[in-house]
Amino acid sequence: MNFRFMLSASGIFTISIVGAQNAQLKGRVLYENGDFPNTEVILKGTKEKTVADKTGNYIMKNLVPGSYQLVIKAKGYEEVQQDIFVEKASTAIPDILLLRNSNTIDEVVITGVSKETLIKENPVAVISISSKQIEKSVATNIISALVKSAPGMSVVETGPNVSKPFIRGLGYNRVLTLYDGVRQEGQQWGDEHGIEIGPYMIERAEVIKGPASLMFGSDALAGVVSLFPYIPNLDDGVVHGKITNEYQGNNNLIGNGMQVGYKKNSFIAALTGSYRMAKNFRNSIDGRVYNTNFEEKNLSFLLGYKTDTRFSKINFTLYDNLQGIPDGSRDPKTGKFTYQVGEGDDDDMEKRPIVPEKDLNSYALSPLHQRIQHYRLYAQHTEQLGKGDLDIQLALQQNIRREYNHPTFPSQAGMYVRLNTLNYGVRYNFPKFSSFEISAGVNGMMQNNTNKSATDFPIPDYDLQEGGVYAYVKWKYKRLNISGGARYDLRNIRWSDFYIGTNPITQFEEHVPSSSASAELRFPLYHKTFGGISASIGSAFQLTKHISLKANIGRSYRAPNITEIGSNGLDPGAHIIYRGNRNFDPEFSLQEDLGVSTRFKDFSADVSFFNNNIQNYIYLSLLIDSQGNPLVDSQGNKTYQYQQASAQLYGMEAWLSLHPEKWKGFNFETSFSVIYGFNREKMFKNQGINGEYLPLISPLRLSGNISQKISTGSTIISSITPMAEIEYSAAQNRYLNLNGTETATSDYTLCSIGTSMAINYSENHSAVLQFQVNNVFDRAYQSHLSRLKYLGNIYNMGRNVSLKLIVPF
Repeated sequence: MNFRFMLSASGIFTISIVGAQNAQLKGRVLYENGDFPNTEVILKGTKEKTVADKTGNYIMKNLVPGSYQLVIKAKGYEEVQQDIFVEKASTAIPDILLLRNSNTIDEVVITGVSKETLIKENPVAVISISSKQIEKSVATNIISALVKSAPGMSVVETGPNVSKPFIRGLGYNRVLTLYDGVRQEGQQWGDEHGIEIGPYMIERAEVIKGPASLMFGSDALAGVVSLFPYIPNLDDGVVHGKITNEYQGNNNLIGNGMQVGYKKNSFIAALTGSYRMAKNFRNSIDGRVYNTNFEEKNLSFLLGYKTDTRFSKINFTLYDNLQGIPDGSRDPKTGKFTYQVGEGDDDDMEKRPIVPEKDLNSYALSPLHQRIQHYRLYAQHTEQLGKGDLDIQLALQQNIRREYNHPTFPSQAGMYVRLNTLNYGVRYNFPKFSSFEISAGVNGMMQNNTNKSATDFPIPDYDLQEGGVYAYVKWKYKRLNISGGARYDLRNIRWSDFYIGTNPITQFEEHVPSSSASAELRFPLYHKTFGGISASIGSAFQLTKHISLKANIGRSYRAPNITEIGSNGLDPGAHIIYRGNRNFDPEFSLQEDLGVSTRFKDFSADVSFFNNNIQNYIYLSLLIDSQGNPLVDSQGNKTYQYQQASAQLYGMEAWLSLHPEKWKGFNFETSFSVIYGFNREKMFKNQGINGEYLPLISPLRLSGNISQKISTGSTIISSITPMAEIEYSAAQNRYLNLNGTETATSDYTLCSIGTSMAINYSENHSAVLQFQVNNVFDRAYQSHLSRLKYLGNIYNMGRNVSLKLIVPF
């Protein structure tokens, strides 16, 4: 009887154990950028683990109920650890989002290559910047937001909302900006307006440092800034998105942005919008800087259809920016900012009225401002054809630029131009055979620029056609990758005789027919075709699992832009009278790059060196009269002439990140960059600042930041991440002083501190609240690349206290 009892008890115990192990766990992993890498799901401290499927779903069966620590790992993403409780039957874990890990060379990039590739396999220097990096940056425009994450990249600024990207000492039409793969065309030769893309509209970015003409043609001689908008990736038929609210105390910036996305089966839809406005910024020397306030609106709407073999989408974007036009005029006695009330000879610079305090401290723009509108409609289609795939792109863009500079006729635009652009591209990625991947394609654009009702005409009406054909080959053998290709481009630009006359009523200049009695030929007939060959070859070698070596040599081509060959008049927003040269030849660049990338568990580092020789380098130089004084008009606008010469630029960038595996949440990053630029014409040899140095060369820059994520254990505020940052910019004593074009710039050090908090407002979502103080000590400084330095000797922004709230849903 005792034996029967023991047998029954043993059976009951066994059944209870088996029943206890019938619990299961299921959930889904989501990925920033929407891809699906190989992902491990582990219960820490046990032998239980599985792999998520291609849609991110995972399931674990036959578990014992109880508390566990869930670990999610995917190459190229930050590891996630989460405490969970498995119940007796089935436990569903809320969706877990994996964020890109910037400390990996396995990260996928898609800019400047035939198709998606790994950073470690790309011989060209490429930086991938995640949405997390963009969000934590406190900046007033998207280009300035990227600079902190991209050593070797800098900006030419005309106030907080106007930034032009520069890469390794080169900018304007030498840096190509892409929006979702479409080249941005918006009068980018101009100084006084930035890239027509709002900062809240961008999900992530990639920066190519070096010649990239192979895939994109002219205007990518220095590199590419590729911006990617938000595209929904959660295939659950539920509306998702995020809301961004921001306030910056220095210029009282108020920013609001929203992303809304929906994906169900193959259908995709997204709506993105933002609105920002700001007062004039301030610093400890100038106080409020007059006419640096702005108001900006953005809107984007996307529809798409995506299957395993094809992806079609159509997108419409709108950008509308009202921006002040600072001229830096001041009262000679008090040094306070003044404003223009008269025209021409009636405008005495020294007798202008002082700007009232209410106008300095106002969101309202003065009558002298600019309005930039940019509209974009594009369609893209990718389809798998057999084992290859075809990419097709077609885009329409319209850029409208108005600059109001007449105080007596405030509704009359001084400059009013409309640029229409048609972009096209077709690329075929051939089926992979052996160890080769081959791509070939054609892309280009057609443009028409028209001067509307204006009084200043720095450039003529013109038509432009451009096209190029290219082939790209990649060969991979074990740890060695060799890639390269060639491209041939043609650009045709032409305009008819363009006459200027004087309006008898307003006495302003206007565009008139040749038969007009007052007609003056401002822009004689022009018709020319430029052509050039671009080519590159490079190698990436995986020396070890953690170390990658890179080398690349590339030849790039750039045709002169419209202002370099055709300008002959005042750009009122830039306060510059431009003079072009009709006889310019294209620029050709030959650049060599060497780099080393390391990624270990506890630290990561990159080092890259470059040397760039440019034939027919085009630059601006100040014109002077016979007495050596600058040529200026009655409003003090200086005259600059485009010149052409041989040039050389070389330098290096280095980046180090410490992130000890055992010290969870800690990160220390530091970066270093230095660039030297020389005019290699014999007449300037050993002339130093009197012509030997190139203009707009960023000085040596060293920066570092430290942060520590602290888990609180709270159900509301789950983590707090304090941070501190320091940035040192050396003095720039290598500058173009020829005819007073540039001046020296002193060194400066800026300090910033801040913290961010993760706030759990629902079971599945956490908001992020960021508090940051930039330029803590309110240091008065001037960036060498600030154009405001030459408009009344204005200083950069002072201390800036900011608060940002990001709420995903």
